[in-house]
Amino acid sequence: MNRFLLMLKHRWRDHRDTLRVVPDDMAARLEQQVALSETRHTGEVRVVVEAALPLSYLWRLGPALSLQQAIRQRAMSWFGRLRVWDTEHNNGVMIYLLLAERHIEVVADRGLSRHVPHTHWQTVVAHLSAQLKAGAFEQGLGAALAEVSALLETHCPEPADPAARGRGPNQLSNTIVRA
Repeated sequence: MNRFLLMLKHRWRDHRDTLRVVPDDMAARLEQQVALSETRHTGEVRVVVEAALPLSYLWRLGPALSLQQAIRQRAMSWFGRLRVWDTEHNNGVMIYLLLAERHIEVVADRGLSRHVPHTHWQTVVAHLSAQLKAGAFEQGLGAALAEVSALLETHCPEPADPAARGRGPNQLSNTIVRA
């Protein structure tokens, strides 16, 4: 795609697009799903829906940096900014959706990524992508959250001791980031 058109596409989108795609009531339901999920495992889950890449990312595009790489870098930036990497068991997961490109990234911390192959994350992304193409944002994000939760339950379960269950602190906010 022409660089000018790409920049225009990203500058055309703003926070209002994110609020249209994920209105307050949907965000509240997804946040409840995250909170419920986190009662069944020791992981932390975050969701980020961003309208467009900032100009600072778009200016760097070229032979040394593809659009896909820039999107991954942006997802990693959010992962760090939200401190998903800084959980007690290093088992945080972030689902990142970039509306301008309809692109999804799943970023998992090292405590979980060593147990889950990259191909499995690609499957989660493919399922979410199919829902998004159909315009089913809530169903797609809900299903992606369910898949991530199932992986966390398998690889990062709550302690076996019933007295210790659910005692871990909620280390990260469950708020859906809409930027």
